Amino acid sequence: MVSSLRAILLGSNREDRPRPDPRLVAPPLCFLGVFVGYAVGVFEVLGGVVFLPWDAAVAGVLVAAILAYRGDGLAVAWVVVYAALLGYSADHYLLGLPGRPVVERIAALLGVDGLVYLGVQALVLGTLAWIGGTVAARVAAVVRDRRSTTEGE
Repeated sequence: MVSSLRAILLGSNREDRPRPDPRLVAPPLCFLGVFVGYAVGVFEVLGGVVFLPWDAAVAGVLVAAILAYRGDGLAVAWVVVYAALLGYSADHYLLGLPGRPVVERIAALLGVDGLVYLGVQALVLGTLAWIGGTVAARVAAVVRDRRSTTEGE
């Protein structure tokens, strides 16, 4: 039971995993990619109140689904999506509020209510991305098996 729960949360513990481990590299890269994307204008907010930053959510979900396809776990998907959403928040609070003092902008970024809200979004979106990536991996494995059995005959 413990090993299956560990496999679901952290993914398979393959020995052939490339170095550096994508589970450790993907979250900071997602954060930086989304932060820079919003900072330079590749991603944009169309205006109004932003409940879910679309570009950040899509970037996080895509990376999480790719990692799930590779066999990484649910916790990895949550952290990757959280990092992408936090990248948007960092851009919004640190670069998007120029009239406020830096300390106030950092305090707003690190506010517990905002971080918890991002966490709830990351749990939902990361779970959906993990399910999608895992299902895609299983479908691909079935297709590969069928092709190999038909080619072998």
